[in-house]
Amino acid sequence: MLNILGSNRQLCDGFSRRDLLRLGGLAPFGLGLNDLLASADTRPASPSRNFGKAKACILLFLYGSPPQHETFDPKPDAPAEVRGEIGSIASAVPGLRICELMPRTARVVDQATVVRSMTHPYPVHGVAYAVSGLPTYTPDLEARPRDSRHWPFIGSVVDYLRAREAPRNATPSMPRNIALPWMLNSKTDLLVNAGPFAAFLGQAHDPLWTDFTGPGVRPVPRYTDGQSQDFLDPFGGTLPSGRFVLSTEGQRRDDIPVERLNLRQSLLAQFEQTRRQLDSARILDHHRRQAYGLLTSSAMHRALDIGLEAPAFRERYGMTLFGQSCLAARRLVEAGCTFITVFWDGFGQFANCAWDTHNNHFPRLKDYLLPGFDQAYPTLIDDLRQRGLLDETLVLCLSEHGRTPQIDSRPRGAGRHHWSRVYSSILAGGGIAKGRVVGSSDRLGGDVRSTPISPKDILATTYHLLGIDAHTMVPDALNRPLPIAGDGEVRPELME
Repeated sequence: MLNILGSNRQLCDGFSRRDLLRLGGLAPFGLGLNDLLASADTRPASPSRNFGKAKACILLFLYGSPPQHETFDPKPDAPAEVRGEIGSIASAVPGLRICELMPRTARVVDQATVVRSMTHPYPVHGVAYAVSGLPTYTPDLEARPRDSRHWPFIGSVVDYLRAREAPRNATPSMPRNIALPWMLNSKTDLLVNAGPFAAFLGQAHDPLWTDFTGPGVRPVPRYTDGQSQDFLDPFGGTLPSGRFVLSTEGQRRDDIPVERLNLRQSLLAQFEQTRRQLDSARILDHHRRQAYGLLTSSAMHRALDIGLEAPAFRERYGMTLFGQSCLAARRLVEAGCTFITVFWDGFGQFANCAWDTHNNHFPRLKDYLLPGFDQAYPTLIDDLRQRGLLDETLVLCLSEHGRTPQIDSRPRGAGRHHWSRVYSSILAGGGIAKGRVVGSSDRLGGDVRSTPISPKDILATTYHLLGIDAHTMVPDALNRPLPIAGDGEVRPELME
């Protein structure tokens, strides 16, 4: 994206790339590239359709990757080894058939756009590739969330740019970037996975993570044939007593009165006064102000308190961790949060966890995955619509990739393996078209037949709908300008 040979291409703010390289060398004299970019307007030079229509975004990320054949792109006329043992049903959109185990979802797809032509070259658990502008991907990045090669998570970019637009030292009443139910993969036997982190924008713009107190109440279908124990996975079912809480760093101890916190803040402000002109001090200051605001305000805790909802209404979302997370996401939108991420994450065991159905594919889809999704997702869409929030709340349902057209019959319960040449996503609200199908796959669901859409295109379109120019540049650790959506382009096919 950066031509060091002297390309004079104009950026949206009127600077050329050559100008940026020249001005980037002025940092020793008090003008850093980050200051230059921070001062640039993030609106496009000529606003186009639906720019800024979304005031908030809910990202639902189905970790492990659901099969396109058993969700939004069934192939009823394909051979049995491709078609599988789960059928399809008609939906509210004429001509659109989806998986028969998603009857509630079938009734709300007229509020959404189904994308059947997602594609990219990396059939690995590349969460980071799916949710950032990162141009290439290798599997060794997966378990290295702080690797210097990573690019920032979309929610972190939104937080960073919104912070730059706000008055200096202003603290938002609610966090702009929050993720549920817990830090990605932190409840499995593997290290935390990469992707939802701020990378070179600094840890101040990482998501604010929650945790969940509710237990799992039933064993979910086994992930692998050789699994040594059953897991009471809360994504398979949990108790009404479960609550979302902030990390221990974000909780105020009962034995520390607010007055003492006020005194500590005053002393800390005096102590740091001479350091605030440094970037590092600004990051620490951001951390401190945000943490202090969360410690002393009940707004965030109230928004997360799903116990304030009527029990019957909580049941509508499903008494599963995904269902309750979707409910919490709606509450956070109402409270003023900008970017909320809900992960359907692994629990207990990492290998083949969540939607990664290499083994026991059909039992897990039938008894665990599809019923939980089909209760939570359409309820979220209906709830937002009935409250008048859907038109200004973008709801993205994404994953890393899809799954193979050919079913592997060797594992117990069969399996589908990683496949990124074509897969499906569903998008709704915030300026997304209603009742539309974008793109198509071939007759086996193995390759794109029309209108390829990349993960970067989804990012670019999301930025656009949130009122951010998709070609905005942010400075990396070396002060080089990098595009927030990589090589993604805003796709008008996705918008109303």
